[in-house]
Amino acid sequence: MALANLKDIYIDQLQDIFSADTQAEKVTRELAEAASDPKLKKALMAGVEGIEEGRKTLAEIIKSHGEDPTGEFCKGMEGLVKEARSHGIEEEITDADARDAMIITQYQRMAHYGIAGYGCLVAFAKRLGLTEEAHKLQRCLEATADGDRTMTELAEFGINQAAA
Repeated sequence: MALANLKDIYIDQLQDIFSADTQAEKVTRELAEAASDPKLKKALMAGVEGIEEGRKTLAEIIKSHGEDPTGEFCKGMEGLVKEARSHGIEEEITDADARDAMIITQYQRMAHYGIAGYGCLVAFAKRLGLTEEAHKLQRCLEATADGDRTMTELAEFGINQAAA
């Protein structure tokens, strides 16, 4: 599809973040399985639930525009997922706390991609006068940012200290 205007870009980016969330959901489950700290495992599984909610919201919005949610493949998240698996799961890290610190790092990189994507989508929806969609996407943005803050707290108030 040729992108001729902001609405086209909006739909394209909705599909891109849907793809990103689809990829991130799977690897986040894998990171939760690899984590040793119970609070980290719980936070990662909460992240999975949040990602699932985001995907549902995105699919609903995309379909309301007569488009297919799977119309785009996010190569940016593909790279981040590959890095998350390589460094957070497959890397030979002998200390469980150090692995947990690496898992947080990898999760936050994916979360920051999501924050950027959702932030752009909120701005596009507002500019296009899609107020209800902007509110829904804002909730997704806030949930993603909350997950990121949770990971920072886990890192700063326990996991990083234990890994040191």
